[in-house]
Amino acid sequence: MNELLLVVRIASQRVALPAARIESLVELDTLIPVPRAADHVAGLSALRSRVLTVICCRRSLGLAIPNRTDGILEAAVTEVDGHHYALIVDGVEDVLEAKGDPAPIRAAMSDGWERVSTGMVETEEGAMLLLDVENLVIGPDPARQAA
Repeated sequence: MNELLLVVRIASQRVALPAARIESLVELDTLIPVPRAADHVAGLSALRSRVLTVICCRRSLGLAIPNRTDGILEAAVTEVDGHHYALIVDGVEDVLEAKGDPAPIRAAMSDGWERVSTGMVETEEGAMLLLDVENLVIGPDPARQAA
């Protein structure tokens, strides 16, 4: 496997997204709130006359959200089931090549990270957690949170 990976930061962690799943990288400055939306849905935004549902990756993982002062959010745009989403990340770092197929994770992780990870993938910069874009968009399971 020589798949390209987009390296991003989420909660101070360097993680990888399959680059083939990412349409573009954008900076968002305006979010329209969505009443009664799931907690991980940060709002709606527009990109080239197209509405994007904006997903907060930290909330999708069940993590704390930092206070932002500048109002600009970095996001990776993806398509899932015919709908466009912007995944808010803390930063975009690089595009790297995977040196092999994802390997099983041999460490305990929090429920959020475990839910979205597909394995560890080797790159020229070391091993990174590979995330599943669809599971970030879906967000936490409300039934598990209520239990």
